[in-house]
Amino acid sequence: MTPSRTYSDPDAIARIADLTLRSRRLAEGAISGQHRSPFLGFNIEFASYREYSPGEDLRRLDWRVFARSDRHYIKQYEQESNVRVTFVVDASASMAYKGTRAALSKFDYAATLVVSLALLLVKQQDPVGLVLFDEKATETLPPNATQAQIVAMTAQLERCAPSRTTDLGGLLRSLAGQLKRRSVVVVVSDLFTDPEGLYDSLNRLRFQGHEALILQILDRDELDLPFDGPTIFKDIEGDEELFAEPWGFRREYRKAMEEFLENVRRECGQRGYDHVRFVTDEPLADALSIFLHSRLDADRAARQAGRS
Repeated sequence: MTPSRTYSDPDAIARIADLTLRSRRLAEGAISGQHRSPFLGFNIEFASYREYSPGEDLRRLDWRVFARSDRHYIKQYEQESNVRVTFVVDASASMAYKGTRAALSKFDYAATLVVSLALLLVKQQDPVGLVLFDEKATETLPPNATQAQIVAMTAQLERCAPSRTTDLGGLLRSLAGQLKRRSVVVVVSDLFTDPEGLYDSLNRLRFQGHEALILQILDRDELDLPFDGPTIFKDIEGDEELFAEPWGFRREYRKAMEEFLENVRRECGQRGYDHVRFVTDEPLADALSIFLHSRLDADRAARQAGRS
C-alpha cells in the first residue's frame, strides 16, 4: 500500500475476476443481473447475453451461441433481478490499528476489500453503495452500478481518517429505516461494539427482507497479544491507559478474545447472518478467493439439496 492510500489490489481483483457474489435471499430489481426474478407467472422478454460464471445452472446456457463462438453465454431477461449492495464500513478509531505483522491497518484492509468486491459487483451489473460510520453515518453514497460509483467510493474511503467511537447498532437501525428496496447490507467492521444493539439491528434488517453479510476485520495482535516486556495499553476509542506486563494477563486475554469470537460466530449462525473473519496479515487475494469459493460451494450444495 502506498502512502497515498490508493485502495486497489491488482492481485485480489485478478483472483476474483471470474467469481461471483450473489444474494442468498431474494432481492427485488429491475435491471438484468445474475439473479432469479421474484416475479413468477408473468411473460418475460429476452434482453441480452452475459458470460457464464462458474457454479451457475448449466441449463441456462445458450448452446447455439456456444456453437458459433465457442464461449459460454447465458440469456438475461428483463425481469431478472439485480442485487442492491450497501457496504457499511467501520471508520471508528479502533479500525486505524496496524500491528507489526500486517502490511495494512484494519481500515486500509477493509477499504481495499470493499473496492475489490464493489468492482466485482458492478461487473455483475449490481448497484453498490457505501456508508462510512463511527458514532453515526459520516459519508453516504446511494447504490449505483457504474464505474463512476467505484471512483466515488474509492475517493471517500481515501479521504476517511478513522476516529472516535463506534455505534454500529444505532447506525444499522437508522439505515433500516432508509432502505426502500430489499438489499444486501455488507457490514465491514472489527465488531468492537455493543453486541446486543448490533444483533437487534440486524434482526430488524432481516425482518424487513434485507440480507446481512458480516465481514469482521481483525489484526493478528488482537488475537494473540504478542507483546513482550512492560507495555502501555491505550483504549483507542477512549482515554484510558494501562501500564502492564503482557505475560501477566495474556492467557486471560486470549480466553476472552476466543469467547468473543465464538459468541459472534454462534450468534450470527443462529440468527441466519453470514459471518466471515479476515485477519490483516493474510493476503487479501487469498482471503477473498477462499471466501467467494466457499460461498459458491455452499450455494451449489443448497441448490442440489433443493432438487433432491
